[in-house]
Amino acid sequence: MNVELAKTAGFCFGVERAVSTVYETINREARKSEKERKSIYTYGAIVHNETVVEDLRKKGVHVIETPAELQDIRDGIIIIRAHGVGRDVYTALKNTGSEIIDASCPFVQKIQRLAEENTGDGKKTFIAGNPVHPEIVGIVGWAKGPITVLPDVETASGLPDGHGEKITLLAQTTFNVSKFEQILAILKEKGYYVNAINTICNATFERQTEAAELAKRSDAMIVIGGSSSSNTKKLFEICRQFCPDTQLIQTVKDLEFRKDEAIQNVGITAGASTPKEIIEEVLTYVRNEF
Repeated sequence: MNVELAKTAGFCFGVERAVSTVYETINREARKSEKERKSIYTYGAIVHNETVVEDLRKKGVHVIETPAELQDIRDGIIIIRAHGVGRDVYTALKNTGSEIIDASCPFVQKIQRLAEENTGDGKKTFIAGNPVHPEIVGIVGWAKGPITVLPDVETASGLPDGHGEKITLLAQTTFNVSKFEQILAILKEKGYYVNAINTICNATFERQTEAAELAKRSDAMIVIGGSSSSNTKKLFEICRQFCPDTQLIQTVKDLEFRKDEAIQNVGITAGASTPKEIIEEVLTYVRNEF
């Protein structure tokens, strides 16, 4: 059996940077005397991977889920995750008087600025993405005017005709590239004059493209990632289009792999929130057991 691992599988730049920031902060505080140490918090789970979040919890890192929880925090260390936060949340964090470490992905920060700039002059702005995903919630939180989230092709198709209206179209960093192109085409067909700024992260584009090509030449595909990871779910959708025998797992324990002579080529990829250790564990297991 041939087992092939995608070259781009695992942590992306933004996630690697954010996770490293938390561990560096833990080590920095550990070197201080017990009296000088500060409590460490992340605003939201630092990464959409339960294994990493649990490891950080064991090391004393607390997760803050809502602005209301900030009221009781003073003189701690609060780390903003790679997804970023909106303006109001950022202000609330600053008002705690704690040390704020912004580990927002630079690519996400770029979209935040674009949302702020393009809504500030009154232009209509759309963004392709999941409206409840923390990245999109944060981006919308920087808008100075109306901004409409388009989660799918169906929503774009339901928009009224544009009649030549000038609009800006942005995208969540992990949005499906093909769906973004479809939404753009629909907006143009409806008569909008579109300034399309493809803000899908290049790493996402490479990861999705490679996953599709790998799935085409595989008899079975394994996609590794957290259950709440948006980019992992998109990889799963893409792989399943070209390889029906595709399964999404969080760890090797979730793997349901059968010994089948028809399966000669197995492809493995992983979302941007998946640690290298988990990928290697799955890769080793498949190679040794099958």
